[in-house]
Amino acid sequence: MTKIKLCGLSRLCDIEAVNELRPEYVGFVFVNTSKRYISQEKAKELKKRLAPEIKTVGVFADKHPEQIAEICRKGIVDMVQLHGGEDEAYIRRLKALMAQPVIRAFCIRTAEDVDKAEKCSADYILLDSGAGSGTTFDWELVQNVERPYFLAGGLHIGNIKKAVEQLNPYGVDVSSGVETDGWKDKRKMQALIAAVRKKEG
Repeated sequence: MTKIKLCGLSRLCDIEAVNELRPEYVGFVFVNTSKRYISQEKAKELKKRLAPEIKTVGVFADKHPEQIAEICRKGIVDMVQLHGGEDEAYIRRLKALMAQPVIRAFCIRTAEDVDKAEKCSADYILLDSGAGSGTTFDWELVQNVERPYFLAGGLHIGNIKKAVEQLNPYGVDVSSGVETDGWKDKRKMQALIAAVRKKEG
């Protein structure tokens, strides 16, 4: 079954919506330059209201590993997603500091990008068109990826069925595709989740 991650949640009403809709993962963005950024304090508050079976993923970019580990120790996130220039040495250091699984995001433009992603030591990889670009990349490039991965980049109700059918990813990661005017839209979240679940039901 394809897992669903809804990323960039920032309001209590977002949490109430996902508690009802039950995606497997939700993302909290801790990248200061992102329009979806939230503070540790806000994320901790939202986590307390979240259904316990839904895993929280903290999204970071080039943050000191010790700072990420501290957020993990506070119980704010269940998984860590890296979106900066983090290399293998960084990932090893981070994993030595915490027990939470690591997702490493890769911008996919060429076959070489795919090869680099497949060799990464992170627990999961996320294949994207670019940080928050809201556009898709050439899915043919990842047609034969064998390790579990999250598919991201420009996913929405209009193409999610095709994505799942064509690629059968471990998970799909959606943010702008379930928003209206920059805010999460419960109806769009519901429609997208229903489309993925129906495809597999």
